[in-house]
Amino acid sequence: MTERIDSVESVDSIDFFEKSERRTMTRRGFLKTTAAAIAAAAPMGAVRAQSEAKRSGLHTFSKPLQWLGYDALAETLAQAGFGGIDLAVRPKGHVEPERVGEDLPKAVEAARKQGLKVEMMVTAITAADEPLAERVLKTAAQCGVKIYRMGYLRYDDALGVEGTIEKNHKVMEGLEALNRACGITGCYQNHHAWSDGLYGGPVWDIYYMLKGLDPKWVGCQYDVRHAVAESQGSWAVAMKLIAPYIRSTCLKDFVWAKPKGKWIPDNVFAGEGMVPWDKYFTLLKELKIGGPASVHCEWELFTKEEQSLPEAERRKLAVQRMKKDGDFFAAQYAKHGLTAG
Repeated sequence: MTERIDSVESVDSIDFFEKSERRTMTRRGFLKTTAAAIAAAAPMGAVRAQSEAKRSGLHTFSKPLQWLGYDALAETLAQAGFGGIDLAVRPKGHVEPERVGEDLPKAVEAARKQGLKVEMMVTAITAADEPLAERVLKTAAQCGVKIYRMGYLRYDDALGVEGTIEKNHKVMEGLEALNRACGITGCYQNHHAWSDGLYGGPVWDIYYMLKGLDPKWVGCQYDVRHAVAESQGSWAVAMKLIAPYIRSTCLKDFVWAKPKGKWIPDNVFAGEGMVPWDKYFTLLKELKIGGPASVHCEWELFTKEEQSLPEAERRKLAVQRMKKDGDFFAAQYAKHGLTAG
């Protein structure tokens, strides 16, 4: 059985694993949950009404549905109750950068036919002078995209930590100018460092990279899942530091797991993991952080057996499962008197 940790407070407790076994199910158990059980877990009565009213502001990342065309993607996410698509516009994404002029308008039009917004996108852009950067950003802005997520940077061992921050600050200066010219805001996402070289794990390095620049054009896409995985108890301190630069947010949950003898943060359904959501949304409100939010359904969408089902059957399962995360976050926004977007 996969070992898991799903409580920040108990992360160092020897007896935590016994509690964990009683409180959680395995990911495979989640995937075998029936549609009826998923529906039963959704908020009821007045809470459900509030949640539905808030859901229209929630985007969701298109990555898990990479196997769907634009019309099917939009139909599936509309059926799941989301209000927008955070579209992958990057190599091997829903829109290839080389075809952005032809394909991005098609993807946006398909979304709008279903009543969905496309105000967010995910790119691999890391510098203003990249060959396709200006074309991608101008096209996106013309299509109504307001926020794009950048690609990831790395630490330069030869420059050290401070030298790398200075180098990346200059990179952000270039992107600030390009974003202003194109009319779109670029955001760098904090991410749990899967290697020592990834830039942006501790969050404070993003702050110093952006310090002094105009947050209207360059900012942070704050991901609380990655922040908690990276620093556990002190994540809120860094969130307060970066708050003036947070222009968009990502929403997902995780537990610590040891599937192959190495501990990793493993994605799970929202509310079933380690992220302290009450604390997060309370801070979101206190710090007056706005901007669009993207729900990331990055847990395993299908079992190995389900992957061979016809597309129509997989779409039904995707709707049921992604809706569960959407309902959870909509209820959180309603509970704390916030609006996504």
